Amino acid sequence: MAHLNRCSWCGQHSDYVSYHDEEWGVPETNDHVLFELLTLEGAQAGLSWLTILRKREGYRKAFAKFDPSKVAGFSERDIVRLQADATIVRNKLKISSTVTNAAAFLNVMESHGTFANFIWDYVDGIPIQNEFGQLSDLPAQTALAEQISKDLKKLGFRFVGPTITYAFMQAAGMVNDHVTSCFRRVEVARLGEGRVV
Repeated sequence: MAHLNRCSWCGQHSDYVSYHDEEWGVPETNDHVLFELLTLEGAQAGLSWLTILRKREGYRKAFAKFDPSKVAGFSERDIVRLQADATIVRNKLKISSTVTNAAAFLNVMESHGTFANFIWDYVDGIPIQNEFGQLSDLPAQTALAEQISKDLKKLGFRFVGPTITYAFMQAAGMVNDHVTSCFRRVEVARLGEGRVV
């Protein structure tokens, strides 16, 4: 599949290519996966996405397969333990924010039925189909991402600035930002036809 045109950000690294070809931009409605994506995007702040992809399995083990009900119950002792875990990014603020975000995530689930219902309502349940010609055309954030970021912060979430929020929106398929020459753009667009939630 090396001959296929892809978004240039994924380069040739197999981890990047697999993530790009199989996950990025695919509309996601599973709450555990959405919690995972939100956590990983926050963990990436200041680091490369490849670093996070390589630590993904470590994160899944460290954070109970991203079950928010379990992560919300983590104690200070758990946070200290995770600071010594080399399979994840050992930043105390990022680790503790994951626990804080799990509790906020559960509150959203309780009030909206699912986190997916809440987050997808921002786009009326239908992915935004962008038509960017090259990587440099993609925005780092948008007005909608800024609004979602503000709302998430009001709900108690941390590490959800507008840039992180927009990256989450891209990862979760709320926006299709595969460039027009990328073979996945049309495939992902088909997956987003009609209401997702």
